[in-house]
Amino acid sequence: MSCCGSTSAPPPTCRWSRPIDPGGPVAAGLSARLGRARSRLTGGGDNLLVSIARFVMQVLPAAFHRVAVPTVVIGALFLLVSGAFALWTQHHPQIELLMSDEARAAYARDDFVDYYSDHPNASFAAQVWTNNAWIAAQEVALGVTGVWVPAVLLVNAQGLGISAGVMFEQGEAWTFWAHILPHGLMELTAVFVAGAAGLRIFWAWVAPGRRRRLTALAEEGRRLITVAIGLTAVLLVSGVVEGFVTPSDLPTAVKILLGALVLAGYWTYTLVLGGRARRAGITGDLARYDTGVHELTA
Repeated sequence: MSCCGSTSAPPPTCRWSRPIDPGGPVAAGLSARLGRARSRLTGGGDNLLVSIARFVMQVLPAAFHRVAVPTVVIGALFLLVSGAFALWTQHHPQIELLMSDEARAAYARDDFVDYYSDHPNASFAAQVWTNNAWIAAQEVALGVTGVWVPAVLLVNAQGLGISAGVMFEQGEAWTFWAHILPHGLMELTAVFVAGAAGLRIFWAWVAPGRRRRLTALAEEGRRLITVAIGLTAVLLVSGVVEGFVTPSDLPTAVKILLGALVLAGYWTYTLVLGGRARRAGITGDLARYDTGVHELTA
């Protein structure tokens, strides 16, 4: 039966039930719109290699650059607190209450150095990478609370300071620096970067400015994901240095130089490429397709 209730050919008023000029410009335009919509909803983003290159050369350094100043501030405060604990431990009149004389001597003579060589290099590097990544992940994931980052940094500053104080008190200051600096320069910087990123999302929640609070949290959260991805690679490099360079038989000056070169490479990458990307308007946010937000445009 036709649309008009007749078995005969439909009158002109029922022609809407059939396609009119299927090869015409109206149908072609509609097909093009549907094709673009389908591509937006189910298709991929940019070429994979182009996306990777853009992320490495622009997005990631821009994200690191955004937290460069708070990274330095956090690092300075961390070293100040750690140094205070070191001095307190070294000159404490009753240090034996913290560690006995025998325990301090054994720590300075054997335990501190053996820590870096008790396990095979590869497994130790993997262990260090996992541990440091866990610390950074806590700072990133729980930074929105505003209290977790300072708490994690305080605990680590205390541990490093007490360790340094015991080594200094036992006359092993050079041993301490020789085993900390090669990997610690980059390792601690990565911890500071994670802390800075975590605190930025906390600040976006507290003071969103002209943005809606949820919008500010979403934007900072995506940039925080970018930083977290980058820190995975940074901590891997730091773990390799700690697993293979720190316990090696290389001259101490060479090991420290290698650690300094890794740190210099990070800051060059951040300040040069990151500064250039920021001036070009890149904020470190994920690409629009990767955020899951798509617009259907004509």
